Amino acid sequence: MPLISKKKLKVQLVFWLLCILISLLIGLASAAFLLSLDWVTQERIRHSQWIYFLPLAGFAIGYVYHYWGESFNKGNNHLIDEFHLPQKGIPVKMGVFIFGSTLLTHLVGGSAGREGTAMQMGGAIAYPFRRYLAFIPNASSFLLVIGISAGFAAVFGTPWAATLFALEVIWVGKKWYKYILPSIVAAFMAHASCLFFGAEHTLFPKPSLPNFTFSIILGMAAAAVLFGLTARLFTFSLDLVQTKIKRLIAYPPFRPAAGGLILLALFLIFNLQEFAGLGMQGILQAFDYAQGFEQATLKIVLTVLTLGSGFKGGEVTPLFFIGASLGSALSLFLPLPVIFLAAMGFVAVFSGASNAPLACAIMGMELFGWQLGLCFLSINLIGYFFAGETGIYSAQKTLIPKIKVPLLMQVFSK
Repeated sequence: MPLISKKKLKVQLVFWLLCILISLLIGLASAAFLLSLDWVTQERIRHSQWIYFLPLAGFAIGYVYHYWGESFNKGNNHLIDEFHLPQKGIPVKMGVFIFGSTLLTHLVGGSAGREGTAMQMGGAIAYPFRRYLAFIPNASSFLLVIGISAGFAAVFGTPWAATLFALEVIWVGKKWYKYILPSIVAAFMAHASCLFFGAEHTLFPKPSLPNFTFSIILGMAAAAVLFGLTARLFTFSLDLVQTKIKRLIAYPPFRPAAGGLILLALFLIFNLQEFAGLGMQGILQAFDYAQGFEQATLKIVLTVLTLGSGFKGGEVTPLFFIGASLGSALSLFLPLPVIFLAAMGFVAVFSGASNAPLACAIMGMELFGWQLGLCFLSINLIGYFFAGETGIYSAQKTLIPKIKVPLLMQVFSK
């Protein structure tokens, strides 16, 4: 007897061909997004007066989502909700809306990222293919994992990290073996497709391993705790701004407009244009010399105002900025090189905020060198426990609760 029937073989063939097709399409869309994002960023740098349009852009984004995108206005959390309990579906226009609104946010100087855009575009491209996979149980779940993995890999250039991130971001503490292979294929195909169509990724310096003395290990542990608490502070602050602005302003389009006014005032009064947009220049500077703690603090303030009021983009690149700047500043007090601590903070703050320590450890290895694997893993896990139960993706399902640290249980608790 054959090892697999012709019918099952046909089903598998259709699934994998669609997986590859979807991943290539997401890679193409991600390349278009990255190239467009680079253009609007350069346009804002060349013509700084774009920041004066912050309130108007905020109103436009709020208006469009209120009247035509309310069903998917939760962004990444909508993707996660649809995975666990399919209800509203993922329309194609979700990808179109997030593409345009993210570019507009960056053009006018909003402090936002890009992973949210990539994941939502990926989900919007992948989900409609469910009609061709009706013969596969949980087809929509597979497609959402493929979309998230492919989008993340294409935008950040870290396919191995994207493989696990798509799974960790959906569940905290869950075995998800059956989704791993499609996630790997999607991540690598989308990454290759994105590069083929001309997108480029930032290259970061490669730190060396420190000599592991007792003081070095103690310094790493102290840094890990601070990275975790910073992730917790970011999550708490973002939730607080979102909650307060909804209570204070009833009409949704006025919320990002008000946020834009506050951001514009801060940019003009304190000359904070260097913190606008992704802030890649600030991230790279954190590896070159020790920063002040105000760098990370200001990026937290501007990002939670931007995203909390209703502008679009993502939290991840701002979290990279916050973590790298914090690590850089800690080098003034801890017996560790600035480049090493900046790399650890870059990954660990995002790890704590996203509840994805394994994926973020692999991301650190892909970006900064595989020789640092144990360092990223240990720091991420310590920070993960200090970051609190709730992360930036509130729709995550926590099946295995974190171990609580008694003295810090009430810090920034919700």
